[in-house]
Amino acid sequence: MGRAGSGGAARAALAGLRLLLPLLLARAPRAAAGERASRGMGLVSEHFSQAPQKLSFYSWYGSTRLFHFRVPPDTVLLRWLLHASWGNGATCPEEEITMHFRYGAPPVINPLGTSFPKDTLVPPSFHIRVLLSTLLLGNTSVNVSHPAPGDWFVAAHLPPSSQKIEVKGFVPTCAYVFQPDMLVMRVVEVSILEPGVPLRQNLFSHPSYLKIFVPEYTQELQLELQGCTSSRNSGCPVRFTVGSATLPSNFQKVLTCAGPTLPCRLLLPSPPWGRWLQVTAESLAEPQVSVAFVADAVLTACRPWTVNFHHFMGSSPNQSYHTSTSPASPGPTPQDLGWSSGGRGPFCFLSYPVMRDDVDAMSVRFQPMDRASVLVRSDVPSVMRLGLNTGMDSGGSLTITLRANKTAVTNGTLVVGCMNAASPFLSFNTSLSCTTAFFQGYPLSLSTSSHTANLTIPYPESDNWYLSLQLLCPESPRHCERAVVHVETTLYLAPCLDDCGPYGQCLLLRRYGYLYAGCSCKAGWRGWSCTDNSTAQTEAQQRVAALLLTLSNLMFLVPITVSVRRALLVEASVYFYTMFFSTFYHACDQPGEAVLCILNYDTLQYCDFLGSGASAWVTILCMARLKTVLKHVLFLLGTLVLAMSLQLDRRGMWNMMGPCLFAFVIMTFMWVCRCRRRRRCYPSSWQRWAFFLLPGISMASMGIAIYTFMMTNDNYYYTHSIWHILLAGSAAFLLPPREEQAEPWACLQKFPCHYQICKNDRDELYTVT
Repeated sequence: MGRAGSGGAARAALAGLRLLLPLLLARAPRAAAGERASRGMGLVSEHFSQAPQKLSFYSWYGSTRLFHFRVPPDTVLLRWLLHASWGNGATCPEEEITMHFRYGAPPVINPLGTSFPKDTLVPPSFHIRVLLSTLLLGNTSVNVSHPAPGDWFVAAHLPPSSQKIEVKGFVPTCAYVFQPDMLVMRVVEVSILEPGVPLRQNLFSHPSYLKIFVPEYTQELQLELQGCTSSRNSGCPVRFTVGSATLPSNFQKVLTCAGPTLPCRLLLPSPPWGRWLQVTAESLAEPQVSVAFVADAVLTACRPWTVNFHHFMGSSPNQSYHTSTSPASPGPTPQDLGWSSGGRGPFCFLSYPVMRDDVDAMSVRFQPMDRASVLVRSDVPSVMRLGLNTGMDSGGSLTITLRANKTAVTNGTLVVGCMNAASPFLSFNTSLSCTTAFFQGYPLSLSTSSHTANLTIPYPESDNWYLSLQLLCPESPRHCERAVVHVETTLYLAPCLDDCGPYGQCLLLRRYGYLYAGCSCKAGWRGWSCTDNSTAQTEAQQRVAALLLTLSNLMFLVPITVSVRRALLVEASVYFYTMFFSTFYHACDQPGEAVLCILNYDTLQYCDFLGSGASAWVTILCMARLKTVLKHVLFLLGTLVLAMSLQLDRRGMWNMMGPCLFAFVIMTFMWVCRCRRRRRCYPSSWQRWAFFLLPGISMASMGIAIYTFMMTNDNYYYTHSIWHILLAGSAAFLLPPREEQAEPWACLQKFPCHYQICKNDRDELYTVT
């Protein structure tokens, strides 16, 4: 069946809305008397759609089709309606479509099961696999309750591709089309829970939606349920769901206050800074039972000590710490940080300002202001904030490198770090899990055995990221009391890790205005950054492959020699052009060190394709035995048509085969005319058929068959080299013999020459008397 039109998509969206509304209205029936009007009236539905895309079989990340959605704030339910269609009717086989979902950044996927680079932590993503026939029914959907507002990404692809190289336009292909529609239901009546201001709520059978703004530098958030009463039951049948859902991990916190013990509290360390936090209160009582309670929120502030050169020079220039693990380094006193005997003070971490240096698209460098290193202490963490919240930074790879002097981390000292999004990890003294309220961070550490720590995060979430560092001494805590370690940090965002290495190419991909990067690997290397060598070719195999693909073009010397001997200079020039550019194109097409590019890759590839088509064109026309002027005119026109068609689509098989078939028709017509005029078969010599035409036709047919049906990624270097040999050999066999009236090298006699050696055409006349 064909792809559904816009009308079908609209009908599907309306059907989805009809399915979505009863689900939410069932969760939000009409309120009891004395309360506000129906909560269902406070729900608004919205529909978002994107243009359908044709799916591809997976070979690298560029094979996926990425869809980018933005979920509005205060969304309580999200539903993706998944549609698919195919072309060419029943000839298309049944395929399985894999869909990946992720919040904040494109999903990091690994359908081929390859290994990731060392020190790379892969963010998880949620995925489902559905047969195409199931998607055609139109009832496949994915629901997310209380989704996080912001960017959501859907990536879809077909199963891993086969190694066969298919010629475009020659082998029929099936078009598998995929389109997701996003339906959201958001609430417009939300109660604001202000810190320190109790908020009274009445629950009937519908949930109550609240939200609280978490300002920057919030260390802890405590939610408390007070004065809870039920109209029929004892206790407090209330359930609080705090936070937003992301896929696949759900870090939402659930507070159930079913018991009679009050107050009921929920403590959230390091909640996300500078954003609204969603809170949903639901009644666990039977229908028609009302529950009343008071919600209260308490925030614990955490002011930073901003560290910079001028601050240090002006605040306490005469105070420093001297330890055996680091040189003298200025810093705030323990009294400044609130670690006096009076208890914890207002300063709970050192904040190092970071300068963001935008180099290029998805290429950003971060470095501390006015400092070459970060001072790490044992009493408070040192925190650096990396601004990756522009919306265009989530398509690259974030790399963090920590280095410490070998003499700095000694005697059992340990520098631990956490990389977190939305808020920093500040609880090193009680835990090393790097887990904040709603995010699982990524750990790093420096020790006596390892003075360097590396971490790579592909496709980091679009948010503010925080690097927290602190000094620990598990064996002798007193050794760390006054110790300071200088840690050098290298923080940067790049499109691809190490530019995909020597066996890959980093390519920028675009989905409308959103940019993301991926690695296209060569020479059997695989993986996210082309670092998996499980199927890679050795250097000897690469050199052999390069020699095969380049030296096999020397076979064109045979048709060049034959053409020159038979006074076919134009044909010889075309064969030389093909040999030259095919040789250097394949020399440039090699990975690793066995590569030589005399021009840019795209130019060499275009010239190689043009030379191959022109060689076939001039060979067939030469066999037609046209008059010289007509033949040269057709040579030129055919080459121009080939140049135009290859510019439109150089990989389209019929763009090259079309002119060749037209030349074959001309040749057939001329041969038939000669047969009728001479009343015998043309060519008339059986030796010509047996020793030249049939071998040439066989070699050309075999080359086309190998090029079309037998070429794969694994045997490409051998089969394509055979294609070069067969193409050149067939041209040498198919070229017609020299004209009877033409002498060998007669073409050279037509060139102008100097007067010293020229023959005088006006011979002197002698008179015999």
